[in-house]
Amino acid sequence: MFKGPRYSNDELMTRLKVFVGVTLALTLTGIVFVVLYSLIFVTQPMTQSPNDSKFFELITPIATFLTGILSGIMLGKTEEKKEERAPEPPAAETPLDNVVDAVEDEIA
Repeated sequence: MFKGPRYSNDELMTRLKVFVGVTLALTLTGIVFVVLYSLIFVTQPMTQSPNDSKFFELITPIATFLTGILSGIMLGKTEEKKEERAPEPPAAETPLDNVVDAVEDEIA
């Protein structure tokens, strides 16, 4: 049925993070440009209209939420697989260790 390569769970999670991150970044960028456009290129009256006030009240928490989610995704750690490692052999004593032990015995 599906002839393409199979991705591991880590690869799928990475692809999902990239897709979600790019989507949120584009949404946040769009919000910023719309707000800047409305402030710079749209003629504003001397007093702020109630519609503009509600618009900025709505945009502020959305942009803050998107920024927090985006930073959480980018900084989030992936699950690390625990690799079974062979126990390391004990370190061989060096001549310096013997000298230190002899000096400690003399002091005690």
